[in-house]
Parts: sequence; structure tokens; C-alpha cells
Amino acid sequence: MSDEPRPAGPAEVIVLGVGAAGWERMSEGDRATVLEADAVLGGARQLAMLPEVPGQRREAWPSPLRAGLPALLASLRGRVVALASGDPLVSGVGSTLLELLPRELVVIRPAVSSVALARARMGWPAESCAVVSVVGRDVALVRRELAPRRRILVLSSDERTPREIAELLVESGYGGSELSVLGDLGTGHASRTTMPARLWSEADADVPRLNVVAIECAGPSLGGWAAGLPDEAYEHDGQLTKRDLRASALARLVPAPGELLWDVGAGAGSVGIEWMRAHPACAAIAVEADPDRADRIARNARRLGVPGLRVVNGRAPDALTGLPAPDAIFVGGGATAGGVVATCLDALCPAGRLVVHGVTLETEQLLAGLHREHGGELTRISVETAAPIGSFTGWTPARAVTQWAWTH
Repeated sequence: MSDEPRPAGPAEVIVLGVGAAGWERMSEGDRATVLEADAVLGGARQLAMLPEVPGQRREAWPSPLRAGLPALLASLRGRVVALASGDPLVSGVGSTLLELLPRELVVIRPAVSSVALARARMGWPAESCAVVSVVGRDVALVRRELAPRRRILVLSSDERTPREIAELLVESGYGGSELSVLGDLGTGHASRTTMPARLWSEADADVPRLNVVAIECAGPSLGGWAAGLPDEAYEHDGQLTKRDLRASALARLVPAPGELLWDVGAGAGSVGIEWMRAHPACAAIAVEADPDRADRIARNARRLGVPGLRVVNGRAPDALTGLPAPDAIFVGGGATAGGVVATCLDALCPAGRLVVHGVTLETEQLLAGLHREHGGELTRISVETAAPIGSFTGWTPARAVTQWAWTH
């Protein structure tokens, strides 16, 4: 056994799932766990439901949670109970505590989640619906899931969330979607209010603070998750990786859940955006020197359902310093700038993928040299589109693009 002193912090953290009814509906065993704890953490509403326990420390969750939690945990001693809503591992604090503390110190005791209660109330099998959490997040995340006849459950931040979602649906052409607000699930006064989204956006409805929003989508197809959204889906000033080239690049970048992409010289941000649309766990950083384009990237990302795209306004390679190591990198512009490609090659994680596009002779020569030195795949892509020529139709060629793809 090690003689090293134990690091400061609790001896054990029991993360206890609690329903909306709180203390009154907790089991005798869970009540005893709370009463015997040295400290209890939770939301202000949850803590207010508990009976007084002399000498027991009680702390509300810090805000912002992720930034304030390490210091709070370090100040605790003994046995700690953390109160969480429903299942602590469904967009809950349990996930954060497992990141911050050694696994052996954290015990998870889930209750029935709000997701399970909402599915039961709606009669929706688990495999028939998507779940999106906007707790402390941008409601634009819902846009990624929109598709005709799709069912979506949205975990709300508060009583304002249903109206925000309704307004988003109307803006997206989904005003005819049926939107149900399920309030105070798991209590004796649970409620359900249903109306079309276009009416919710105007209604002065009394919405419970604790609610889940159920959406039965009715609207147009907005584009799937496969690479190659129409160019018209993006706001741009001409600096856009066009649809066919974007699909080719992403096929070689290989988006995978949990992986990070750098989109260097991002232009309109299309490659990073479609990388993130491939899976909710995909992350991307768009690096763009022009401030107007950087702002435009953020607008495109929100409109296409990936508001978490990080935008860095700066010029590579200097702007790449200090960024987390990527699993894949796309260089859509500026490859000939000194140090850009070398920095990207050095930054890639093992098995990482790099794709570089070039349209000039200088960039083509650079990519040919990289191909000779490192191998990989060198491709020249030409795309022609049918267009009118007087009263006839002919082919209009776009500028050819040289693509170098390499795997670490």
C-alpha cells in the first residue's frame, strides 16, 4: 500500500438520481443516504426540499458548473451526496463528476430519467426518437435533427425553452410540427400541453420550469448528414469549398464520433460544419483570418445545427498554437503560407488524416512535393456542370482542384 498522502477531496461521492417530486418520493434507503452524508450538493430547489441535518454541509452547484466544480470538490471531506435529476448520466452532472474524480470514488444511483418518463407519456419507443439536450446549450442544436416525420425529445433549460424551440421550428419551415410540453414529469401534477409550433411561438402559455419538449416534425427536408450539402445552404462570399469537392474531402477525412477536426482557412466553414453534422460527438475548430468570414462561419454553424463549432479568428500557422491536437485536418486555403502544412503534419494525432486542397500552380507543386516525400493520395478533381449555351446546353467547367490526402 502506498504511503503517499491522499489528495484533498471527498472520500466518496454518491450521485443520487432524484425525481421531480424530490424528498417526498425518495426511497427510505436514498433518504438515509442523504441524512448520513457529511455534505450534500445539488440544485437550490433540490436542497430546499431536504429536512435540516445539524452539522451537514450543503452547497448549491456553482455557476458556471464545469469551471467552479473542481474547487468545490477539493474543499469537501468525507462522504458526499450529489443530487441529480433523474438519471445522472443522461446529460447530467454524473458525467462531469466522473471526468473530475477517480472512477472508484464515484457511485451512480440513477432514478427514472426524464427521457424515459417523456417517452412513456408520448408512447414513443426508444428507437423511434432522437434526444437532444439544450440544458445550458444553444437551442440551435435541434436544427441538426430536423427531418420530415422525425420525433425529437428536447431536454429543456427552463420555462423559456419551449417558445425558443417553437420560434426555431417556424424559422426552419417546421411551424406545422406538433409540439408537446411535458411538465413536472414524475410528480402528481404532471402536465402535457400540445399545439402546432407556429401557435406555441405566439401563445402565452403557462409553462412549468421543469419540462421536456416532444416534437413530431412536419416540414421540408433540410439536408441529410452525408457530406455534400447544397452550396446554397451556406452564406458565403465565394470562399466556399464546393459541394463535390467537400464530399470528396470529407470522405478522406473520415468523421468519427468523438474526434476533432481543424478546418484551416475555413472560408464559409462548410467542411467543419459537415464534419460536426456527421455525428453529435464530432467536434471542429474553424481557423479563419478574415473577421467577416469568421463571423459568417458562426452564423452558418448555428443555422445548420452545430452551434458548438469553435471559430478561431487568426492566421495559420500562428493561430494553430495551443489548439487541442486534432484527429483530422483540412486545409482549404493558405497551404503555401510558410509553416502551415508542416505545423499540421506535426500536430496530427496517431492515425490522423490530413487533406489539403489547392487551385494554383504553386500549391499544386507544393502538394506534388509532399506526395513524393510522404506518400498518400494525390488527386486532381475537375467538375463540369450543364448550363445554357444560347438555345442549347453545354458543359461549364469549374476550376480544377488538386487534393492531397495523407494518413499519419
